[in-house]
Amino acid sequence: MSKICDNIILWFRTIRPQTLLLSLIPVFVAIIVVDKSGIPINIMTAVLTASCAVSLQILSNLTNDYYDFLKGADKAGRVGYKRAMAEGSITVSAMRRACLIAAFIACLLGLPLVLLGGWVILAIGLTALLFAWLYTATSHSLAYLGIADIFVFLYYGVIASGGTTYLLLSSNECNMEMAGMISAPINPLIVKSCYAGAVCGLISMCVLMINNLRDIQDDIPVGKRTIPVRIGCRGAECIMFIYILLMPCFSVLAFGWDLPALIFFPACALWRVTIKAEGTKYNHCLLYAVLVNIAYFVLCTML
Repeated sequence: MSKICDNIILWFRTIRPQTLLLSLIPVFVAIIVVDKSGIPINIMTAVLTASCAVSLQILSNLTNDYYDFLKGADKAGRVGYKRAMAEGSITVSAMRRACLIAAFIACLLGLPLVLLGGWVILAIGLTALLFAWLYTATSHSLAYLGIADIFVFLYYGVIASGGTTYLLLSSNECNMEMAGMISAPINPLIVKSCYAGAVCGLISMCVLMINNLRDIQDDIPVGKRTIPVRIGCRGAECIMFIYILLMPCFSVLAFGWDLPALIFFPACALWRVTIKAEGTKYNHCLLYAVLVNIAYFVLCTML
């Protein structure tokens, strides 16, 4: 029994539970946008969407661990959170099986959403799977080229919230015409959700930047050309501040001059802590980033 419990704890840590809010918050924000518009929320659709988003995040985390280990980016005793493969706790074959299981679960959860939302959701799902693999898998992976930030902004922000709103509208028969595939890209409620989700995407970009700032010394030898590697820590910190400046801009586009725009202040506090961080202190910054994400969600609920 003790060994089973240890394995459960090991795999729980391996999926990086501290990161899962990055995929959940944009879904929750979209639910708030739809709910505040007066359109009834289909609970089953909301739960399925949130579950599928989390499963895709877990798949991305596992594949990231798998390929970073194979490429030598993850080593025992790293400054960041320990990686199970690098520490020898999980074998290559076990992680490969875990990735396949995670992909299967994501597809299983996504199937009813595709049946509901049609080709739009199919395209989102397939590209999400593709980019989860492309993030670290190939010799020209997104993370190694330093362009992963763009896809993080889209898939952990704009697309996550916009797609959730599209599904919630599609599941409401009274709004099927408004949620039709042809009109979906210019539907005002979906556009509003995309703006609201963009703030989540920017927070996720800050998380990625903090990760890359922490790992810069490990990334240089393996050719991982992240933004900090390309332009240095100070330049990366300036770009992170631009992300923060954009947060209230997108919030105002989504909600006007209302409470969610206050996210600027906790985000500034995160930036201040980040520019002073060194070594393992960056891990504390990542926890602060989780709190910023939660703060944005709370501010949205108070509308």
